[in-house]
Amino acid sequence: MSCKAFVRSQFFVILLAVPVIMMQVENEVGVIPEARDHSAVADQAFAAHVPADLQLFLKQHTLSPEFRVIWDAAGGKELGTWDEMFGKNQVTEDLFMAWHFARYVNSVVVAGKAEYALPMFTNAALIRPNYQPGQYNSGGPLPHSLDIWRVGAPALDFFSPDIYFENFAEWSRKYHGSGNPVFVPEAIGDATGAANALYAIGELQAIGFSPFGIDGAQGARSGDEPSDGTLTTIYATLAHLAPQILQAQAEGKIRTLLMEGESQRTGRMSLGDFTFTAVRSNPTEAGKRGAAMFLQLSPDEYIVTGVGNLTITFSPNTPGPPIAGIVSIDEETLEGEHWTRGRRLNGDENGQGQVLRLQASLRPVILRIRLYRYR
Repeated sequence: MSCKAFVRSQFFVILLAVPVIMMQVENEVGVIPEARDHSAVADQAFAAHVPADLQLFLKQHTLSPEFRVIWDAAGGKELGTWDEMFGKNQVTEDLFMAWHFARYVNSVVVAGKAEYALPMFTNAALIRPNYQPGQYNSGGPLPHSLDIWRVGAPALDFFSPDIYFENFAEWSRKYHGSGNPVFVPEAIGDATGAANALYAIGELQAIGFSPFGIDGAQGARSGDEPSDGTLTTIYATLAHLAPQILQAQAEGKIRTLLMEGESQRTGRMSLGDFTFTAVRSNPTEAGKRGAAMFLQLSPDEYIVTGVGNLTITFSPNTPGPPIAGIVSIDEETLEGEHWTRGRRLNGDENGQGQVLRLQASLRPVILRIRLYRYR
């Protein structure tokens, strides 16, 4: 399917065709500054019993932890009004709005798919710390109401978070699982966004990551912040590695270390027979974000790329010789439009076979590393 855009002048007409591969239905749906609609129709619906479809879902399905705690706190009743089943508070009003927004959005999706069966999703404006329903977009597809959205809008293919907060990993994980693919339609750009993109794609098998204002300041929401070019670099790298990434995602052979927040200077994760430990090389970068993405090519060979200045060490995590060493590190860089094999990083550059150093660069770089084990 294509969207046609016309640019007119008194001399010519330009026809542009842009492929459409999926569609976002509504944008950050919700109600502010009240927690719910207080019209006469809404008051009547709120005083009625919770819809039968939702009651049945509560009985027959494993609920998300966020939704389960709300239901349990109100007594875990299987029948009753919204207040009776979920408690007399603003969170219940939020859940009530979630149901009715979901039913409306579902009707839009059904009508749209009748014309063209594109994948369709809706996105959420997330909750700032200590905000209450009505201060944030009450009724949106948030972690505590995703179960309600799944029942109320079955025609939607997935739900997505717009993430502008520092705790990117925490929020993105809440949308990972239960058959929901991770897609981030709005996010911070530049070096922060680049690191977060690596985490989403490498750790959560995300199908996409979209910084806000990509045509302006590389995802700076204000639209006027200077770009440092890191996002462009990482996107070029991801484009080059796309075939290997897709295969590694399917086989569970890709992971990403993400270090976020001022206090997190180290990170650790395992992939295959090795555990990887990353340390920020420069203590003055403590407030910045660092990430390292690993793709396993064979039992002892990996592709590594990342954001920030990181020093990475290795250790075995399976029975056998207890020490890991580096056979070789080969650099590949983008020169013009072509990726070329560059330096082999040995000797002092890999700590005599003990460390891999990722250096911040505005030139797309990937490293191919081979490991071995010894006593």
